Amino acid sequence: HVVVWPRPPWTLSQVQHSWKSFTANQASRRLNRQGPFWQVEAFDHLVRNEEDLARCCAYTVNNPVKAGLCARPEDWRWSSAYRPTNSK
Repeated sequence: HVVVWPRPPWTLSQVQHSWKSFTANQASRRLNRQGPFWQVEAFDHLVRNEEDLARCCAYTVNNPVKAGLCARPEDWRWSSAYRPTNSK
């Protein structure tokens, strides 16, 4: 999940295509595979106000926790909430 605000001249479709193309190529190369990598569909949502933005951001940040991938949003390495612990 991601919350993004494309800046002109880029459109959401262009940004999504770029992300999917890059990550699919990198993953397919590393996994030594070919063929489709991403599902065709995508769900987009127009953020209507500050409350809606806060809800979307909270949902996105908490998704790895809900999925059981980490205990706290700060523990998910690929999140904007990530806070690495100092192991010293």
